[in-house]
Amino acid sequence: MSSLDDLRKRIDEIDTKLVDLLNERARVVIEIGKLKRQTSSPVYAPDREKEVFEKVAGQNKGPLPNKCLQAIWRELMSGSFVLERPLRVGYLGPAGSFSQTAAMLKFGQSADYEPIADIRSIFDEVSKGHCDLGIVPIENTIGGGVVETLDALVDSDVKVCSEILMVIHHNLLANCNLDQIEKIYSKPEVFTQCRNWLASTFKEARTISEPSTAKAAQKAAKEPKSAAIGSAVAAELYGLKIVCENIEDTSNNVTRFLVVAKEDARPTGEDKTAIMFSTSHKAGALVDVLEVFKIYDINLTDIESRPSRKRQFEYYFFADFLGHRSDERVQKAIEDASKHCLQLLVLGSFPKAIEVLG
Repeated sequence: MSSLDDLRKRIDEIDTKLVDLLNERARVVIEIGKLKRQTSSPVYAPDREKEVFEKVAGQNKGPLPNKCLQAIWRELMSGSFVLERPLRVGYLGPAGSFSQTAAMLKFGQSADYEPIADIRSIFDEVSKGHCDLGIVPIENTIGGGVVETLDALVDSDVKVCSEILMVIHHNLLANCNLDQIEKIYSKPEVFTQCRNWLASTFKEARTISEPSTAKAAQKAAKEPKSAAIGSAVAAELYGLKIVCENIEDTSNNVTRFLVVAKEDARPTGEDKTAIMFSTSHKAGALVDVLEVFKIYDINLTDIESRPSRKRQFEYYFFADFLGHRSDERVQKAIEDASKHCLQLLVLGSFPKAIEVLG
């Protein structure tokens, strides 16, 4: 049998080859960056990302699991962004929010991350070109749609280019005992996700809404007898203790985030398309729209409604469905559905998320 020293020597030899190969790959990335700058192509290509991950998984013969290799390649691609042009990603701040965690799980350690005060401003920063990408929460398996994102989608000209699914675990953060807490800060959607636990644990503590869980942690850290519901990362950043872990009402608590950019993604074969529409003022108008997608055998994966701020008793509907906007069947469905709408906007097509991160 080989000795430990012999095996370690083999590891060192392989590592030397890996470093050489990684830098050879990096030199090709630099050439790609030059071509992209000449054609003004975006640095991040969601369709190419999906293709790379699928090839890596397809070539993997073990013993390393696909998840491990994908994590390695995710950081490789993150470093590649820097070589092409530093990728600037806006997220709902401050630091320590679940949006930041989702962004870093998606784009790795090498991207530049910009905390932004509210969701609408994320759309604005991407629209103005100050950020290449924005990460915004759109729905949760317990709490449903995120109203700030739905409202921002109505007015923005950015496109949805990708989606992220992330497991969410909520923690009660404070610097006092549980029975001393008088105020609890967090996002409204988070209170919904922890409703049963809060009702059974607290009788008199007030819940106070904040734009993000990280902002809630900031406040709780400064005020006596206050707590926040947020992430373990926020607790560490703002000097809070985790009083209670995993207080969400169900263990299957997943938040879907959208990645927004100036352009959406090219087709991959496993795609979704997001639309926003308002219906005509007639009985059964929404049913008529939905019937179109049934006729073309298109599976709707989400539908949410929001009241219009321009006209009373008029509603906008956000929906996404399986298929790419370039598919002939999807194009015909959108054309026919538009006949029953006052307005129908295609918000973008993007690869369907397969794995749940976190």
